Amino acid sequence: MPILGLKSPGPSNPAHFSLEPLIRPNILALQPYRCARDDYSAGVLLDANENAIGPSLPSLAKNTDPGPIAAQTLSLLSDEEVASLNRYPSPTHDDLKRSIAKFRGVPNEEWVFLGVGSDEVIDMLYRVLCVPGKDRVMTCPPTYGMYKVTANVNDVGVLEVPLITEDGAFQLDEKAMNDAFKANPDLKMLFICSPGNPTGTLIPLDVIKRVLENPLFKGVVVVDEAYIDFAPENNSAASLVNEYANVCVTQTLSKSFGLAAIRKALVNALSEIKGVGRILGGNHANFVLCEILDEDGKPSNKKAVEVYKTMAESRGVVVRFRGSERGCEGCLRVTVGTEEECRKAAQQIAALLE
Repeated sequence: MPILGLKSPGPSNPAHFSLEPLIRPNILALQPYRCARDDYSAGVLLDANENAIGPSLPSLAKNTDPGPIAAQTLSLLSDEEVASLNRYPSPTHDDLKRSIAKFRGVPNEEWVFLGVGSDEVIDMLYRVLCVPGKDRVMTCPPTYGMYKVTANVNDVGVLEVPLITEDGAFQLDEKAMNDAFKANPDLKMLFICSPGNPTGTLIPLDVIKRVLENPLFKGVVVVDEAYIDFAPENNSAASLVNEYANVCVTQTLSKSFGLAAIRKALVNALSEIKGVGRILGGNHANFVLCEILDEDGKPSNKKAVEVYKTMAESRGVVVRFRGSERGCEGCLRVTVGTEEECRKAAQQIAALLE
């Protein structure tokens, strides 16, 4: 999971931003732990208390049967790589970071940080920047729920400034945000999910730039781009880290490079179902957000929950109920699966709404 930005030394824009005062003093004074591989990684390695005999996974070269899952994993590795699985890996993963930096258009590996999924990186940002019981962050619901969960775990306050949800717009309310910045000048972070979850809607780069350049907000803008590779090209905020020092862009390998092209067919199939209302949001992610209507033709959480539970418990198709989110009354979120999976989901929704 790459995280891009907050490089020091790095961009000097905007003039009103300084990173060091935002960081907790104990973090600034921290002496990082050094593992054995920080120093040496070749030779007779007797410095890290590793298992010197070798990994327990059988090698394919030994004509053993490792099982289907292990076999698939091992088939991607050379015998030399399999033989080194008992050793600690590189603590910096520079080769991987260089590849990510090149792919995302940032200068080099020093601009990329790796974590175990976005959730770990989000938690680390809280721990680095926010003093428990004192600091606050801003979120813009409906949005990814882990921002608030992680804030609660770290005893950090959350100020919510809702998105503009009318007609499924799901865009930042810049006027309300400005008012909140004025009233809360010490906010440490602002989380912008783009494309949004559960909204599937991009926040335009010019809007993000206005936030970055806004002198009323002196914290860090975290742009969560878990779904960016399903959106139109040239919309990633990763390009902004070359220019702005106050932006951090999170991305993930768990969503990208899926079957977004099938989205066009899923949208069409859902739109033709009687009892399905609007397809909300911008459809810039690998899912579709659709309204489930009641007998009066109005979005209904009751009906949506009924469809959701029946499909999961007796029809073998699991989608996500999102009707409790702001601006998402009566909504189900359907992930874009294979063509056959999408066809089956649409069929089951249609059958339950007849």
